[in-house]
Amino acid sequence: MQALYVHGLGRSPLSGAGLMWRLRNQGVRTSSIFYSATFQSAQSIEARLRRKITDVASQSDYILIGHSLGGVLIRAALASLPNETRRPSRVFLLGSPVRPSRIAKYLSRNWLFRLATRDCGDLLSSESRMGQIAPCSVPTTSVVGTRGLYGRFSPFGSEENDGVVSASEVAAPWIAEEIKVRVIHTYLPSNRKIAQLIIERLPNETSCEPETAVYPAVPNLP
Repeated sequence: MQALYVHGLGRSPLSGAGLMWRLRNQGVRTSSIFYSATFQSAQSIEARLRRKITDVASQSDYILIGHSLGGVLIRAALASLPNETRRPSRVFLLGSPVRPSRIAKYLSRNWLFRLATRDCGDLLSSESRMGQIAPCSVPTTSVVGTRGLYGRFSPFGSEENDGVVSASEVAAPWIAEEIKVRVIHTYLPSNRKIAQLIIERLPNETSCEPETAVYPAVPNLP
């Protein structure tokens, strides 16, 4: 089994170092991909990621793990994979929006944010572009952080959030399993409990049919 990790906006593969180490301890071969939102367009990153996934898929069964924007890029790359390419056994989205991010929309008015994030920032704030990314066609687990700011001074009001995205921004009918964890957005990839829940969901068999697989609900983690 292999695991490919895709980091979030403004981060690097180092953000998933602890998670990758724990997976390797379980006998999983790990890899990651680095990108820079400042110097690369979302389309060019997606193309590189698609080639990386194709290479990983040619070797053995695999899972994909995407943090924040990384999960958005994973969904876009999966939707454009050649039909003959092996699909992942499972996709893990860690605080990854499936609709436009209200924080990205708000920050899009700031020239520093636009300069630093460029096309990727535009993607995250765009109704049309986010809406064009197809749902995952394989079993998907969404991990939702809930340790964000609440109340009158929070952009999310009383809604559950991880400080960057809200629970509603990472929810979709096609997501097979949603798990809430009291973690802020930044620490989702490095949280031990999240690493453990990924390990627990590593497939024991590779012959299951993703389209018909059913996964039970899991209680919120403290």
